[in-house]
Amino acid sequence: MKKIFLVISLLSGLAYGQSSVQQLAPVNFSDVTITDPFWKSRMDAVATNTLQACILYTENRTGRIRNFEKAAAKTGKHEGIYFDDSDVYKAIEAMAYSLKHHPDAAVEKKADEWIAKIAAAQLPDGYLNTYYQLTGLDKRWTDMEKHEDYCAGHLIEAAIAYFNTTGKRLLLDVAIRFADNIDSTFRLQNRHWVSGHQEIELALMRLYHQTGNAKYLALSTWFLEQRGHGYGRGVIWDEWKDPAYCQDATPVKEQQEITGHAVRAMYMYTGAADVAAVTNDGGYINAMQRIWEDVVHRNMYITGGIGAQGKNEGFGADYALPNESAYCETCASVGMVFWNQRMNMLSGESKYVDVLEKSLYNGALDGLSLKGDHFFYGNPLASSGGYGRREWFGTACCPSNIARLVSSLGNYVYSVSADALWVQLYIGSELNTKWQGADLRVKQLSGLPWHGAVSLQVEQAPKKKFALRLRLPGWLSEAAPGDLYQYINNSVGLPVIRLNGEVIGFNTDRGYAVIDRKWKAGDKIEINFPMQVRWVKSNTALTENKDRVALQYGPMMYCVEAADNAGKAWDFIVPVTNDNAASMASASVVNYEAKLLDGVNRIEFDVLALQGSADGKSLQAVPGKRKAIPYFSWNNRGAGEMQVWLPTAIRSVKVNP
Repeated sequence: MKKIFLVISLLSGLAYGQSSVQQLAPVNFSDVTITDPFWKSRMDAVATNTLQACILYTENRTGRIRNFEKAAAKTGKHEGIYFDDSDVYKAIEAMAYSLKHHPDAAVEKKADEWIAKIAAAQLPDGYLNTYYQLTGLDKRWTDMEKHEDYCAGHLIEAAIAYFNTTGKRLLLDVAIRFADNIDSTFRLQNRHWVSGHQEIELALMRLYHQTGNAKYLALSTWFLEQRGHGYGRGVIWDEWKDPAYCQDATPVKEQQEITGHAVRAMYMYTGAADVAAVTNDGGYINAMQRIWEDVVHRNMYITGGIGAQGKNEGFGADYALPNESAYCETCASVGMVFWNQRMNMLSGESKYVDVLEKSLYNGALDGLSLKGDHFFYGNPLASSGGYGRREWFGTACCPSNIARLVSSLGNYVYSVSADALWVQLYIGSELNTKWQGADLRVKQLSGLPWHGAVSLQVEQAPKKKFALRLRLPGWLSEAAPGDLYQYINNSVGLPVIRLNGEVIGFNTDRGYAVIDRKWKAGDKIEINFPMQVRWVKSNTALTENKDRVALQYGPMMYCVEAADNAGKAWDFIVPVTNDNAASMASASVVNYEAKLLDGVNRIEFDVLALQGSADGKSLQAVPGKRKAIPYFSWNNRGAGEMQVWLPTAIRSVKVNP
């Protein structure tokens, strides 16, 4: 049965008797068929190579599945790390999303085999965690850092995805029993517990929306309210010392800035935004807005990546965003997609989807190779040549995480509200859903990210007036004053929009073009997004990028890689200034090259190539050219030099040319 994901939260806060503040809900991935050439190739790579890598390492090369077999048999030694169950669940979730549009009997059979083993391992009281079942149940729920509830959260997410794709509810029943066990263990007893690695909060909200059972909303809220009262001290902090590491230094509603581990933060704030949307809790709403401002304006890379430091896999001081040593975990960018979607649902403001899009196309997608069989855990913005993708990791959260994000892409393309269809991402797709008690079918064709021609054709619509809200991407205009990044050359401007061949005017609201009318089958919207090379500079507080610029085209950030530039990527400067940025952008040549990196735009631009010694005595800068490729696609032709932020002065060149 087709359904709109999270539509229940447009009704009311069932547990609290309050009206929902949520303004819109995304259309479920199962109602959106991706036809886009760019994204379909990414999804095909996940459906084949990435899922096979997940299966190989989950079942054969590590003990993750064997742990469930041993737990069911109540004998044997636990293999691997205490949170490895979560990787099994994320792999199943990725399988579920992929199976919807890439049916594969072998993959579904494998998922069913794993699910049967998971169900067999569950204890009669609903508890399920192979680490404690094999190392001593007497120690369960004694160490908040051991990820029991984190694993439970990923189990819940996998179960919902698999049920919605296949209709099979074995795993969903397992997840519900475990959630009920957690509720009776903690909330109903008011037993203090601070999750060391957040995830349970957002998963419980998904379970609430799936089932309509208000106790899962109450439990998610309870977990959030546990934080910031010192309940974790002496347990979690035996290892990590600082409660800010997992956002536990102050109550969530009082938090002013981003701290600690990036992935944990993103998952928790996603859950908090979900709770706020249903309960209309101003404390959570205000906190989410404050923290979002802190992340985006002081702590986010130009790629949408977050978490600059490796030592805590997270945030450091404001504006401390080094390039070559950037951590930028793939999972953190996945989390940015989740959180910004929820913030958009809460507010109806396009700026959140602008950040979602930036993270999706750049910071997150960079974690996946073009073939889908090698991965980045961290995503630096520069390399002197020694950094490369890996086949797998000991802590293997990133491969399955990027797999589930790409496979569920349909979740992020469209949204609905009481009186409008919202187009959030311009990705070729077919929408086929129920809305307003009627069938709604729309076909989208998109040239993005390579060119700006987009069309939407209505094939069936409710027989009453409603608005079509088209997001006006942030990369069309100037960055707002005070932003962390600003475009140097002029804004691109608003698109030309045609309705049934005629140019039309339109109103704008919160970053969307609004076209309100009674739609009928055959109506066609054509959008021509003007696209050009954009030069970007940093806020002066970000000293790492002094005398440097970045290159953007549409939603894509670009980088210079050695493979396109005679083996060098650090031997030039870009003579961009405020005065000549527009002319330099106009002089750049953008070519779509179908045989390069599965088909990308490559940009050639003017530089001053450096020749001679770096001591300055005989160094010469001579006119030359360099080529740039989309950041997500680097390191698919072997290791080599790369940089996103390009020097504009000789003093900012960091290595000998």
